[in-house]
Amino acid sequence: MNIMIAGASGAVGRLLVPRLVQGGHTVKGTTHRPENKQIIESMGAKALIADVFDREATFAAVRESRPEVVIHQLTSLGSRAFSENSRIRVEGTRHLVDAAREAGVKRIIVQSIAWAYQPGDGPATENVPLDVESANPSRKRTVDAVAALENTAAEIPEHVILRYGLFYGPGTWYTSGGYMAEEALEGRLSGNDGFSSFVHVEDAALAACQALDWPSGAYNIVDDEPARGTEWLPGFAESVGATTPQTAAGEGQPWERGATNAKARGLGWKPLYPTWRTGFGGKY
Repeated sequence: MNIMIAGASGAVGRLLVPRLVQGGHTVKGTTHRPENKQIIESMGAKALIADVFDREATFAAVRESRPEVVIHQLTSLGSRAFSENSRIRVEGTRHLVDAAREAGVKRIIVQSIAWAYQPGDGPATENVPLDVESANPSRKRTVDAVAALENTAAEIPEHVILRYGLFYGPGTWYTSGGYMAEEALEGRLSGNDGFSSFVHVEDAALAACQALDWPSGAYNIVDDEPARGTEWLPGFAESVGATTPQTAAGEGQPWERGATNAKARGLGWKPLYPTWRTGFGGKY
């Protein structure tokens, strides 16, 4: 299969490209940084330089790739450019989907998030609506961008939306040397009773590979154990050599509910790291 990965040099992309190449697929990967070209090509893919905010460059990359499937793994989280990350979800996805439609692409797989759901009791399933109505202004900017990404992707006949949990592992915020590790070492993190769902980036890449055959729809790609901040944060801090952070039981936002992975597991996705407890234990 001929596959184009937008964001091939990111944390997920660096694990996804080798999986696809080893699976016999022809892979082309985009990056907006010329210095990442060698990284992509060392993994067995052809590298294309294209900034997703440049509409014409995006169209040119898709035309050159002639993909059967487009996999959208673009973010700006590595540079901590949060407003740019929302812009990628809205404007970048628009460019990528328009280019894919022009090229006759029938399937797209996109990176979304699993913490944009409405408040409620217990881990969220994919049937819970996104929190576009009740979110406060700062959260609403994120949720609206996620909704735009997912709605735009749905314009492609076969569309798989991967609602990832919080990434941890190589190249992410939640690993030694990552952003959250720095925050923990500086004593700037505190935990509450709100729930989060995590996913190791290896499991995120595995899901993207398997999604080549999944029916259209949204899937929570999270581990088996949503956890309160009072539970997971001490374990994370220990894993990066930080002192135990403060926790505040009883606090937390109504939308901090975690998510369930039953739908993806029902299609055969089986996380290599079924719980953050072992992942944070240094096995990544």
